[in-house]
Amino acid sequence: MQFAHTASAYEGELNYLAKRIAAMGGHAERMVEQAIAALVHADSGLAQKVVADDAVLDEGQREVDDKAIVIIARRQPMAKDLREIIGAIRISADLERVGDLAKNVAKRVVAVAEGGQPTSLFRGIDALAGLALAQLKEVLDVYASRSVDKIGFVRDRDDQIDAMYTSLFRELLTYMMEDPRNITPCTHLLFCAKNIERIGDHATNIAETIYYIVTGEQMPAERPKGDKTARLVLPPKTSSL
Repeated sequence: MQFAHTASAYEGELNYLAKRIAAMGGHAERMVEQAIAALVHADSGLAQKVVADDAVLDEGQREVDDKAIVIIARRQPMAKDLREIIGAIRISADLERVGDLAKNVAKRVVAVAEGGQPTSLFRGIDALAGLALAQLKEVLDVYASRSVDKIGFVRDRDDQIDAMYTSLFRELLTYMMEDPRNITPCTHLLFCAKNIERIGDHATNIAETIYYIVTGEQMPAERPKGDKTARLVLPPKTSSL
């Protein structure tokens, strides 16, 4: 009976970690959605809410870390159980970073709103965020279901996010070249776009961690990477005589 009680308590501790990860994931999704909505609609009040909500993910990561350390010390887990605990630590860190990135977008809402940017640029940001959010939601579904057959697709789709980010980067540079008054707001939008692209990277990190939890194997290190902005140079404007 004592063994059954101990096993039940141990299972409850592991379930606690999974539930905290699920709660953090849902909160991170909402923060990203609200940050993008605040940016597109110039809603400073919603932006302030996103900034304040980041504290919830910070606290969630601390709770997961503390609980995981206690479980490791008390239960001395092995094999899949140990991977489950270490995976929870890694995933909570990625989700905390997603919250930071959403907060960083929200912090730039006022500066971007004052610049009065064309609607087309916000459509690009919104589309990029849609891809990153879809990536995040799908990987959290995989964490809940442990359907590792979907992980390869989640990881490969990160290349689509990188490609769209590169395209948006080029478009923003063009606007800045056409009119110096666009430089400040477009620079803020560039930072926002990069933050969104990084959210996709963290979703991919989570996918790789889930694969390790379930299979005990690491995914191949070669991850598709379509961000070409490091090599992007626009030709200088030529004046007509």
